[in-house]
Amino acid sequence: MSMHTIAQIKELFASRLDTLAHLLDVAEQHYPEDEILQRRLAPDMFPFAGQVALACNQPRGFAQWCAGQPIDNLKVDVASFEQARRHIADTQALVAAISVDDSQLDQVKRIGLGPGAYAERPGHAYVADYLLPNLYFHITIAYAILRNAGAQIGKSDFMRHLAPHVRKSEG
Repeated sequence: MSMHTIAQIKELFASRLDTLAHLLDVAEQHYPEDEILQRRLAPDMFPFAGQVALACNQPRGFAQWCAGQPIDNLKVDVASFEQARRHIADTQALVAAISVDDSQLDQVKRIGLGPGAYAERPGHAYVADYLLPNLYFHITIAYAILRNAGAQIGKSDFMRHLAPHVRKSEG
C-alpha cells in the first residue's frame, strides 16, 4: 500500500476535482442540462449529476474527518450545472483548508458501509482502500457517461493531472 502524506493527498484530491470540473465543462458545452445531468450508463446506476456529487463526497469526507467533523455527504440529486460547480468548488475549498499533520493518517477511521455495516481502518488505508477507489470510480463513470453520449473526449481529458509533466522526446 502506498503511503501518502497529507500534502500529497490534498494535491491528489485537488487535481482530480479539477478533472471532474473539466468533465462538467464538457457536459455544459455540448449537452442540454436536463438531458446530460440525468443520463446514466445503466438503470441501477446514478446519473451524471449523482456521479459528480459522489465523486465530491470522497475528498469532502476526508476533509471533514481531518477537521474532526461528522461526515456530511452531498445529496445525489444535483439539479443544475451551477449546483454541480458549487459542489466541486466547495469541496476544493474544504480540501485546501485541511490543516492536520501526517499523524492523522495513523488514526483509525470508522467507515460506514451501509445499514449496519462498517469497517475500521487506519487513515492511510481509509485513503488507499476506500476514498481513492471510490473517487476514481465516480469520475470514471462520469467520463463514461459523457463518452456514451458522444462527447469527443479521451484519456488526456481523464489524466489531466499529468499534463504539467508531459515532455516531448526529440527525433
